[in-house]
Amino acid sequence: FFRRVFKKTSGHGGLTLYLGKRDYVDNVDSVESVDGVVKLDTSQFGDRKVFVQLACAFRYGSEDLDVIGLSFRKDIWFKQIQIYPESHKPTLTPMHDTLLKKAGDNAYPFTFEIPTNLPCSVTLQPAPDDKGKACGVDFEVKTYLAMEADNPDEKIEKKDTARLIVRKIQYAPSQVGSGPKADICKSFMMSDKPVHLEASMDKDLYFHGESIPIKIKIKNESNKTVKKIKMTVEQLTDIVLYSADKYTKVVLSQEFGETVESGSSYDNTLSITPLLAENKEKRGLSLDGRLKDEDTNLASTTMLRPGLDKEVLGILVSYKIKVNLMVAGGGDVTVELPLNLMHPKPQGIFQSNA
Repeated sequence: FFRRVFKKTSGHGGLTLYLGKRDYVDNVDSVESVDGVVKLDTSQFGDRKVFVQLACAFRYGSEDLDVIGLSFRKDIWFKQIQIYPESHKPTLTPMHDTLLKKAGDNAYPFTFEIPTNLPCSVTLQPAPDDKGKACGVDFEVKTYLAMEADNPDEKIEKKDTARLIVRKIQYAPSQVGSGPKADICKSFMMSDKPVHLEASMDKDLYFHGESIPIKIKIKNESNKTVKKIKMTVEQLTDIVLYSADKYTKVVLSQEFGETVESGSSYDNTLSITPLLAENKEKRGLSLDGRLKDEDTNLASTTMLRPGLDKEVLGILVSYKIKVNLMVAGGGDVTVELPLNLMHPKPQGIFQSNA
């Protein structure tokens, strides 16, 4: 039982693309296959063939850039198959059966397998006054009419094309690991003894919008006063295409007026919640890929199979929390904790624990 079918018809009406869903789950060790159907009206095809393509691409900047000779879309990976005249017969799935019933006569099924070394769908937040499509990684299913599958000299008309954007997404694994812990002992000039700081979390993964409690232990043996505690959450975006480009954006900065006098201790739990709502103006922030103008959130942490980090192109996202003690007279004491931010798996979706 599928609640909804997504379809798109080409301008001339000869091709109608059907998909049963737009989100395809990456379980780290495997990705759900893309099963679809194309309904054909061959009356205007002539000698042309029908192809279907699944492409993962990095889009940067608005399509206006193309006017001055800058390519605005770079394919990271794509695969094409010919479905008419028929040369591709996938093993039919329940999804195919549903779509074939919906499409009726003269409909042809197809299947794509998405490799595990492709990035998830990520959008880079545009500035408030930016026009056009946002930068980021997207996946697109496209059916089109052409004489040949991939002839750069052949012009494919928009009216001979139907396309749907889909997303590759990851959900949190069902088993959460133990939380990270970090500690430091720091001495200051003009003080014989140090300040000890320990920070820890109960688990290694939190959901978007969930409050993140951080246990803080301070032992101040110095002759200085800890004036306050500052916490920041940083999003690290790694754009890997022809060259690697890394940058960091602060998505939360919060100060707690907790004072720890010389010779005293502190043991407490402080909570933070990084949210996109507090970061709407930050250009270049990584967000989970979105379809049209629906709501999204800060990008989920990219989960990779061990050893795969050197192979994946596109956008990789990670987070870290910094706990910083501001000490009177200048100076600070800082530790860092890694943070995984993801969505829980919706009910009814199978996912391995990989």
